[in-house]
This record gives sequence, C-alpha cells and structure tokens, in this order.
Amino acid sequence: MFSSLSRIAILLIALFAINTPATAQKRIRNSATDATTVSSRLYANREAAMQMADDIAYRRDLDKDWVRQAIGQARHLPQVAQLMLPAPRGTHKNWRVYRSRFIDPVRINAGVRFWQENEAALLQAEKEFGVPAHIIVGIIGVETIYGRNTGSFRVIDALATLTFDFPSEHPRAVERQAFFKNELENYLSLTYKSSIDPLSLLGSYAGAMGLPQFMPSSWVKFAIDFDGDGKVDLFNSTADVIGSVANYFKAFQWQPGMPTHYPVRFDTDKLNLDALLAPDILPTFSIESFTAKGAVLLGDALEHKGPLALVELQNGDPKLVGNEPVYLAGTQNFYAITRYNWSSYYALSVIHLGQEVADARQKLR
Repeated sequence: MFSSLSRIAILLIALFAINTPATAQKRIRNSATDATTVSSRLYANREAAMQMADDIAYRRDLDKDWVRQAIGQARHLPQVAQLMLPAPRGTHKNWRVYRSRFIDPVRINAGVRFWQENEAALLQAEKEFGVPAHIIVGIIGVETIYGRNTGSFRVIDALATLTFDFPSEHPRAVERQAFFKNELENYLSLTYKSSIDPLSLLGSYAGAMGLPQFMPSSWVKFAIDFDGDGKVDLFNSTADVIGSVANYFKAFQWQPGMPTHYPVRFDTDKLNLDALLAPDILPTFSIESFTAKGAVLLGDALEHKGPLALVELQNGDPKLVGNEPVYLAGTQNFYAITRYNWSSYYALSVIHLGQEVADARQKLR
C-alpha cells in the first residue's frame, strides 16, 4: 500500500512540475519522501520478519496471513531501541532523586481518589490474595498515575522493534532480544484469540500495557476477570487491574501478613558488607547468619520467620558527604515486589507511595 503511494506521489511531481508553484512542488516532494520513509520502516519489507511471522503462526496455531499482516504493518522505531540502552558506565544511582519522581502530591492525591473509588475491589483483592491494598495502590500509582499515563507507543511497533532491532551494544542484548521475541509472540496470540486489532493498542516503549503496565506474557499468565463481566480489560476495568496485580504477587509467593522490610544498622566491629551484599536483593540469610556478619536488627525484625537480604540504595557519589547509601533488611515480600520490576529502588518507591496514600486517606477520615 505504501509503495504504491510513493509511486503516485512521484508521478504527481513529474506531471505538475512545470505548472505548479514552487511551494506546492515542495509539498508534493515532501509527501513522496514521507511515504517512502514510512514504507522503509515497515517490517513487511524485512524477509527475516516475514519468516518469523510464518514461524509464529505455525507454533502458536494462528492464521498465517493475519500474523504476516500484523508484523508487516509494524514500524521500526529507532527511539525505542535507544531507550533500552542503560545509563553510561560510572553513572551513580540516586535513591533520593528516584524517589522524588514518584512520591509527590499529584500521585498521592490521585491515589487517594483511586482508593476511595475502588475500595470494595481493593478489600476483596486483599481478602482473596493476601496482598495489602496499599501495595496494589502503590504499584498502579508508580506505573501509570492511576491510568493517566499508560503509554503512547503502538505496542506492535515497540515489540517488533525490540525483537528485530534490539541494540547490539546493550550488555545483555541476546537475552533481552529473546525476551522481547517471546513478548511479541504472546502479544500476537493474545490479540488474535481476543479478537483485538493488534495495531490498535498503545503502551510503553517496552510494550507494557494498561493501568498496571503488564507485559503481554504477564497479561496471559496473571490477568484475571475480577469484575465478573466475562472478559479481562486492563485498560478500562479498575477491578480487573486490582485483581490482576494481586494475582501477580500471589504467583510470586507473596506472604500475607509479612512486612516488606525492616530497618537495619551495622556493628562496625563485625561488619562484612561484601558478604551481606553478595546475594544482592535475593533473601538468603537467616537471622543468625545476618547478624553474625554485622547487621543489627531490633524489635519485630528479630522474630522474623524466613530469609532476609541486605538491600543497598545508593544516593549518588558515595565519596561526597551526605551521599551515604540507604540500607534495609528486605524480606520475601520485598523481593516479590521486585519481580514486577527488577529494581530495589522501584520496590521501595511502590512501598513508600502506597503508605503515603494510606496516610493521606486516613487524615481525611
């Protein structure tokens, strides 16, 4: 379709070049250029993409022409590939800056309204799945400000770009490209079986969708019909969103009633910080082994059942005064939140936002 448009535009230039004013000639030339640019970005022009379309259709039992059309109409978006690249080496993470992006009056006030409007669904989700309402509210607030920003990229474009043109300079390019290929397959399968136009849905630059920003594989595995209308809708049904987030955490071993983390201090005479940080955020240490390496716990933390992890959150260049890292003792529930986004900074932001919303809501009572 687009190549035909290009030929028509070029023909118009030839026919009207002599008698058309200069400004009109320029407009026609630009139209031809734009059409050619769009056409060159379509994956229909990539032999490898069309071969993969056939393979996906065969393995997923989808209509071959439908898959070819979907992938063929996807566009290569260079900016999406660039957004996947990590920060330059030597860039210091900064918890204070990261937190400030998500803990602000706009999100807190929006969270209070969301909680008030969806109190019944939040209570039901907490009862069925054991996930506290403030954690669910924190997730949705951090992800999309309760639906205000669900993304402006066509999901098919984002996933196709990251499947076929993932940046090779990324340190985990092979692994990440394979991940997005699987997400593209799940997206095509999901939209085909749900009779959704695969070109119609918008999401993040990574292909995440709806209020909770579920990737296609998460939608397939964890999204549920929580409002009982016979379909799953993570764009418009807040009940489905709430139930699906709670179901996600249950699948990743959320422990009802367990705190997400505890305060921690250090006994400098016994401290073996390297050993404590070696497992990263994966809870590994018993209370005994944790404290034997110089971590100091107080109060309820000493009665905790289950493993702990020492979580470090940097505050910029640690060589500068006032930039000391923040440390906490993370539980299995802290780790469960990081399965939503593999970042301790993200997890603590979710916890803090949820608690700020809960506190603000309480003040209104």
